[in-house]
Formats: sequence, structure tokens, C-alpha cells
Amino acid sequence: MGHRLSKIYTRTGDAGTTGLGDGKRVSKNSLRIHALGEVDELNAAIGVLLCEELPEDVRPLLTDAQHDLFDLGGEVCIPGMSMITSKQVEKLEQELDRFNEPLEPLKDFILPGGTRPAALAHHARTVCRRAERSLVALALEEAVNDGPRQYLNRLSDLLFVLGRVLNRAGGRGDVLWQKRKNA
Repeated sequence: MGHRLSKIYTRTGDAGTTGLGDGKRVSKNSLRIHALGEVDELNAAIGVLLCEELPEDVRPLLTDAQHDLFDLGGEVCIPGMSMITSKQVEKLEQELDRFNEPLEPLKDFILPGGTRPAALAHHARTVCRRAERSLVALALEEAVNDGPRQYLNRLSDLLFVLGRVLNRAGGRGDVLWQKRKNA
């Protein structure tokens, strides 16, 4: 972190612009800032999930994801910077395989719910998908590396699987969708 803030307010954003990591000022409504905000919200959603009782092998995985999301935000904040690597994406794939392997194969759609930790994992998954969509939109307008988009895609899959894992850890199964239940 190059600059340390002794005051939280700087007044530099009062006119509707904000500074990127390279010093360039952009509109707070730019696609890049939207993407950064979505990644920040995802990190906060994972932070809320981390406040819950979780299996011991889940907590460090989510904490590592939070650190990766700060790297990912740094990469988005500094155009041309590369911080998310294939190694980080591959780690998520390995964890996905490890957590998904003991689960029963899905035969039906599941509803995002069950236990509170599972519901929070599903909520984080939806925020992750939104962050991914924001990066896709940004990439249509400006150069964006593939790593962050791939990372968010795998992380959303992992959060889906963790929702299932957390329901089982809480003594619940999947909450299954019932087609035309209320018809």
C-alpha cells in the first residue's frame, strides 16, 4: 500500500471521481469502479459467512479467498496489472473437487437455504456471479486479464458446493426445488 491515510476522508471524490491505483481519476460510475465495488461486496459477504460456525477446513479456504479478492481488486484497480494467477484458479478447482466428491450427485435444482451458513454461502455465490458479470462488462470496453474472471467463476462454483457442504454439516440436506409446487 503506497499511500497511508491518516484521515479517512480526503474530499477528492466529492466531484464524483475516484483515483485508480495508477493515479488516474475516473468517474465513480465507470465500469471499472462498478467491478471493484462488486468484488468488495463479495469480500464483505464472505466476511459475514466467516462469522458463522464453520467446519475447520472451510474457514481457511474462505480466508484465503478474501486475500485473493484483495489481490483481484488490486489488479482491477491498476489497469495492466496482473496479480491473479492460474495457480490460484487451480487451487479453487482442487478444493471444488475435494468438497464436491463426497456429495451426492445433483438430480434436482436446489434452493438457496437450509442452514444459516449455507444460505450465506449461497448469498455470497450470487454476489460473486454479479462481480463476474461486472468484469465481463468491463472486458468488453477495456483490457482485462482472464485470471480474475476465471477466479470468480470458480469461486462461485465453490460457494455453491460449500452451501451444500454447510447444510450437511448442520444436519440438513439440500433444499430441493419442487416444480410447480404452488400451481
